[in-house]
Amino acid sequence: MRGWSREVYSHFVSNALPIKRRGRRRRVDSSNGGQSTTGYDVLMLLSDAFGGFGGIAKFNRDFLIALCANPIIERVVAVPRVASQKSEPLPPKLTYATSALGSKAHFMSATLAAARDLRPNGKSAAPIIICGHINLLPAALVARKICSGRVYLIIHGIEAWKPLRNPILNACVRQIDDFIAVSTVTRRRFLRWSGLRQDQGMILPDCVDLSIFTPGPKSITLMERYDLENRTVLLTLGRLATEERYKGVDEVLEIMPSLIQEIPNIAYLIVGDGSDRIRLEQKARQLGVAERIIFAGRISDEEKVDHYRLADAYVMPSSGEGFGIVYLEALACGIPVIGSKIDGSRDALRNGRLGILVNPTDSAELRAAILQTLAAKDQGANERRNGVEYFSVDRFRQRVFEIIDTITTAPSLDKMDGSSTGSREVAESMPANRDGQRRTTGPQDYQRLRAKS
Repeated sequence: MRGWSREVYSHFVSNALPIKRRGRRRRVDSSNGGQSTTGYDVLMLLSDAFGGFGGIAKFNRDFLIALCANPIIERVVAVPRVASQKSEPLPPKLTYATSALGSKAHFMSATLAAARDLRPNGKSAAPIIICGHINLLPAALVARKICSGRVYLIIHGIEAWKPLRNPILNACVRQIDDFIAVSTVTRRRFLRWSGLRQDQGMILPDCVDLSIFTPGPKSITLMERYDLENRTVLLTLGRLATEERYKGVDEVLEIMPSLIQEIPNIAYLIVGDGSDRIRLEQKARQLGVAERIIFAGRISDEEKVDHYRLADAYVMPSSGEGFGIVYLEALACGIPVIGSKIDGSRDALRNGRLGILVNPTDSAELRAAILQTLAAKDQGANERRNGVEYFSVDRFRQRVFEIIDTITTAPSLDKMDGSSTGSREVAESMPANRDGQRRTTGPQDYQRLRAKS
């Protein structure tokens, strides 16, 4: 990353100007007698989405689908860095630039081509530029130089919680116009080091498809595969990567000996694969609980729902989750959930309203939470299902629409005080939206501000 980020950064840093929020612009529709109509293009640079695997790829797919459903968005061009699987059908309005795949050079070439294609021609507004990962910021800023759009960074979790090792990326962060975080924890930790104003950042939590993730009986086929007949099952689903030991699998393994004393038929099903699996298998043997631990490996999306339904409790006492879509999927399947007090799990479980929050470093607290959850496992399935409606696909789309409305309706700050940060100064006094989340300023807020002055 260092080499190519240094190269693209050199294109804009030498003559960079202070960033100013651009005012609302409108396309001229000649078929409508020259009346102006709002229409915007979006350029999104992302790690993966369609053809990708994992939580960030899913978020990007959901985000692109919501963008394409927005009536004021005319077209969306997405430039993916990687694709590990066969692509799914694409939504209308979306151009998915697969020419970017294969190398960093291909990605940069596709980005530059898309930026040139979206360059305003005098009758069109500058595009909105969405950077789907912090590592792609240099490319996003070069695209802004070409097409004059504003850059909005999406941050997910631990990748944005502290300064990056690459100083060029850290410098790029200070050049963005605003950012979108999946949780309040991620927003707060990003603001600690980024050098951005403390009132910047919009919250867009993940979503779950409630038509796919539903309660249901345990799969007999899977119970036979994993020998789970007459077992009380704890479940964790996630990548078993060495760099992601924060998932909490170690913490659950370490209390399994005491849990077995309380619940003799208990088993722990770990779904996922990665470089840390061998170490975890060895740890289970050292603890003397290997016969109670099932490592299922990586599964297909089609098998996910049936794996959740095997669980009597979903347990992931993590310390580094930016949000945790898996909590929502388990809840939607009617499974009680245990998460963490100290990371983005708080947002996913709505500060304990949808599940029990524990301190991952407190083994006694984790053990008590598991026993409490299992004792009441047959209660509250409908309440969990109703509670997760807050994170439905429809609510996600509504939130994306509100973010786009915020982005496209903010008037030019040049007309106010010539500052690129004037809108930030009043953001904390703005009313919350219907979800209780702070939003950035819109036209009515500026009218109120002018009235005060």
